[in-house]
Amino acid sequence: MNEMGPNSIGLSREDLPNSYIGRSVARPNAPKLVQGRATYTDDITLPRTLHAAFLRSPHPHARFTVRGTDAARQVPGVVRVFTGQDLEGACTPWVAVLEHLKGMKSAPQRPLPLDRATWQGEPVVAVLADTRAAAEDGVAALDVEWDPLPAQVDMETALAPGAVLIHPELGDNLVFRRTATQGDVEAAFAKAHRVVEARFVTGRHTGVTLEGRSILADFNRAEGTLTVHHATQAPHMIQEVLAQHLNLPAHKVRVICKDVGGSFGIKVHVYPDEVAVAVMSVLLGRPVKFVADRFESFASDIHARDHRILARIAVEADGTIIGFDVDDLTGIGPYSVYPRTSAVEGNQVVNLCGGPYRFDHYRCTTTVVLQNKAPTCQYRAVGHPIATTVTEGLVDLAAEALGMDPVEIRRRNLIADDAYPTTSPAGMRFEGLSHHASLDKLLEMVPVERIRTDQAEARQRGVHRGLGFASFIELTNPSPFMYGIGGARISAQDGCTVRMDPDGSVVASSGVTEQGQGTEAILAQIVAHGVGVPVEKVRVVTGDTLATPYGGGTWACRGAGIGGEAALQGALALKAQILEVAGSMLQGKPDALDVVMGEVVDRATGTPRLALGELGRILYFRGDTLPKELPRELVQTRHFITKEYPFAFTNGIQASWVEVDPDTGMVKLLEHWCVEDCGRVINPLLVDEQVKGGIVQGIGGALYEHCVYDGEGNLLTTTMADYLVPMAAEMPEMHVGHVETPTRESLLGAKGAGEAGTAGAPAAIMNAINDALRPLGARVTEQPFTPARILAALGRI
Repeated sequence: MNEMGPNSIGLSREDLPNSYIGRSVARPNAPKLVQGRATYTDDITLPRTLHAAFLRSPHPHARFTVRGTDAARQVPGVVRVFTGQDLEGACTPWVAVLEHLKGMKSAPQRPLPLDRATWQGEPVVAVLADTRAAAEDGVAALDVEWDPLPAQVDMETALAPGAVLIHPELGDNLVFRRTATQGDVEAAFAKAHRVVEARFVTGRHTGVTLEGRSILADFNRAEGTLTVHHATQAPHMIQEVLAQHLNLPAHKVRVICKDVGGSFGIKVHVYPDEVAVAVMSVLLGRPVKFVADRFESFASDIHARDHRILARIAVEADGTIIGFDVDDLTGIGPYSVYPRTSAVEGNQVVNLCGGPYRFDHYRCTTTVVLQNKAPTCQYRAVGHPIATTVTEGLVDLAAEALGMDPVEIRRRNLIADDAYPTTSPAGMRFEGLSHHASLDKLLEMVPVERIRTDQAEARQRGVHRGLGFASFIELTNPSPFMYGIGGARISAQDGCTVRMDPDGSVVASSGVTEQGQGTEAILAQIVAHGVGVPVEKVRVVTGDTLATPYGGGTWACRGAGIGGEAALQGALALKAQILEVAGSMLQGKPDALDVVMGEVVDRATGTPRLALGELGRILYFRGDTLPKELPRELVQTRHFITKEYPFAFTNGIQASWVEVDPDTGMVKLLEHWCVEDCGRVINPLLVDEQVKGGIVQGIGGALYEHCVYDGEGNLLTTTMADYLVPMAAEMPEMHVGHVETPTRESLLGAKGAGEAGTAGAPAAIMNAINDALRPLGARVTEQPFTPARILAALGRI
């Protein structure tokens, strides 16, 4: 048999499954013309989809040699085995850095490594077969020799003398460091009435999406096109990545992303195994499919939140906050993740600490280092829960040190609602927030007096309950300041094409995607309102780079604020076009007409004049009866991008009511409240459920979820029996309220709502636990707040 070289795209006999050698690969019941009519036959040859399985490194750091693939090739159904060397000429490596993150560095990464694995779970060899089971059998038959190397697991020693250099060519394990400063921190802290400090730890966790990562790549040699069906949040970004690194014209790459079963940021990154699937499809000219199982997801989906923070706050005797001083350390695995980079989470900690408050002195440093663990990157509310936990934890500690009520210290220090626009000490520009209105709204919802009475009575019975608060800010609607300024081909704008068909129905094609959060419902609602048709008359198309306007996709809560504004502008433009045609047909002025529920009506009286279906019939089928200067199509495309502010910040405040059992360390969530200001609320039900879903994920990080490694870098939580997520029984009764401060950058006025719950919930829960433990002289600041950690804080283990 002919061996295929790394640069070849020739199809050899071994590229077909053994069972198909010597005959056609048939598609049953394919149509065939016989004597002028269609019949069906089985003799049309089509390539069958191959299934990929990956040998993943069992070691956190090791050199490897693929000694033999013959046994794998002999497994029934196995077609090909690919190593890193086989893919080397067909895909260029990528380096995940951004130009505006000064001094950032990372090593080149490939679809499959050449001879060294750098985390346990890294894909190193791919086997293709006609079934997934056969591919996995082929993986089991591979002959690979492993030479384990010392692993750098602990982030706190990653920069110490003698640390294992994960990529020696980089010189050290430092990826990125940034310090933001304002004022004179040392002098301010020296003269402060009280300085309170603490060490905060946020445990690694991951997304645990209902649907695992999945991709099906199909390269058509005749057309030179690559079609990729992909569970991704950003189809156009993936199109750019594959075109660039597979040396294909971008217009020859089509990415299709239909409804995705949850993402939370997990599916907005480039994964080496997914790129390998696309490369193998190009090399073979055949469809290749890969779906990550749950074990692979734990070992290869990005992790997040792995931080160690030393922080302190300075306050006056009356509770006035003078300043914050924060030192953040985070480990990101062996590579920065492409193309958004793994430094953004730490960078967000710098941007967001202290965010809701007025103060003059600020210093915050993030240090991002490499380690031999699964890569970390951006997960729901990137950096927000970390910054909020640090900020709100310190504010509560300051209140305790001063003997002040935790609500009162917040009221005295929150930025005034009439102080905008303003810029935070970290350099974040705020257009308009509502901290005090949100606090007032929360206090209307939370029966604080009753809770405090219940708390005191329960303590007399040996029952320890606590109430905790956490204010937060959240960045949404990101501008090119996020990625474009750093050279990443990630769009901050989005577009929507709105078209009316002859029957009066409307089709809206949008660059944002549906990940289960209700984007398509929101867009349908916006377009229906903008055009003037019933919502059931609107069909929304998303997730196809060939059929939708160019856009950034779904991330950073931009679906409504960016995609929704583009949809509204497109809908209003289409309405104006409809009225232009209607005015001519009705011999009236367009501005004297309106469109309401699918009918052109008299604007002054509301009297129906013309159904849109009739207008469409005449325009599309009897255009000869209309003046030639009128448009002959009813379609408009609009794009939107924020310009004045880098982000549309939202804000809010949460409260949590918990019970802690000092004998077992168990935490029971009794009730949780969140007031959130996401600008204009378009669909109250969807917004409330987004907030609640975010709270639940925040509960997971606070109490349950943790990617645990041993001291050698072995991942110990690889099943749902080991990695705990909150389920229905762990969810408290949740209450959501709103304050609306629309952004003036758009007509819609919408900001994001999907990450607010996650941003504030861990801090509120932590403060509630510590409120419950305060009479016992205990405190916890290391997430997740497991029973063992609570018992340790109580000195009982």
